[in-house]
Amino acid sequence: MALDIRIAGRYRLGRKIGGGSFGDIYLGTNIQTGEEVAIKLESVKTRHAQLLYESKLYKILQGGVGIPNVRWYGVEGDYNVMVIDLLGPSLEDLFNFCNRKFSLKTVLMLADQLLSRVEFVHSRSFIHRDINALFAQPTDLAVALSNPPCRPDNFLMGLGKKANQVHIIDFGLAKKYRDPKTHIHIPYRENKNLTGTARYASINTHLGIEQSRRDDMESLGYVMMYFLRGSLPWQGLKATTKRQKYEKISEKKMSTPIEVLCKGYPMEFVTYFQYCRSLRFDDKPDYSYLRKMFRDLFAREGYQWDYVFDWTILKHQQSGTVPRPAPVARPEPAAGEGEEAADPAYGGRFDF
Repeated sequence: MALDIRIAGRYRLGRKIGGGSFGDIYLGTNIQTGEEVAIKLESVKTRHAQLLYESKLYKILQGGVGIPNVRWYGVEGDYNVMVIDLLGPSLEDLFNFCNRKFSLKTVLMLADQLLSRVEFVHSRSFIHRDINALFAQPTDLAVALSNPPCRPDNFLMGLGKKANQVHIIDFGLAKKYRDPKTHIHIPYRENKNLTGTARYASINTHLGIEQSRRDDMESLGYVMMYFLRGSLPWQGLKATTKRQKYEKISEKKMSTPIEVLCKGYPMEFVTYFQYCRSLRFDDKPDYSYLRKMFRDLFAREGYQWDYVFDWTILKHQQSGTVPRPAPVARPEPAAGEGEEAADPAYGGRFDF
């Protein structure tokens, strides 16, 4: 007989649906309304407990486009518990569904939203420090020793009316980079341990330099190239220890010219990396400049901003229907403009 476990007296705990960097994620149901939610559990005995920190960060970010809403946080029995919006498939799920290649159109539509999500997090005085697109374990060594090895990637699509809206999650490694009131930046430091996912870490992070906004931006560039290329040149490197593997990834990353990484793709991606790597430690990235650069490329390629992604086409091909383009063919407003994103046309749960 199945156990009827309740959270906060109003959420029923269901099956496990994933693992985050600091706990397991379960499907939950609001007993009164029947609405489905995600429930994240972390043992109170966890050596480096992070769920309270993450829930506070979500509260700071509440109201931003693509930020899931925290419904409840507290302690139930032996677990710290966070109840949060249920989201759709991760970009990695969709990448696999599309045979591990995204078209330029899909990557550019995603890039527009990804830049806005990162900009919004930065506008709230935090850096994410783990922008990635894969299932992997965190490489902060203290965390790695005491937490589950797998977690979902950090960009998920929404459900229903928000099915084409990218959401950013998993703030367990996020860090305040400036004082929210005075905007005084944290000091430059060296000899830092690698925090985040090695595959997408910036070169400065590999070099042990304290992370700042520029590092989130460079990591985002690697995510874009991963989706375009299907893989990155430093994937699949063999080593006997994790530390040796990180060193090999670092060496390969530093010895791969940007032009080689982006070969066969528009020059805008080279420009993106050149710009990100030119930023000084405490520089504010020009998010609008980067968004405009990619939007201009999108228009020059003759694409329509219809929210018809590669997976939309593939899903409809499998079901024998025709994808319906969005009625409002424009990108969503930039972070901080006080608008919600245009509702996408294609909604509903994405079933595999």
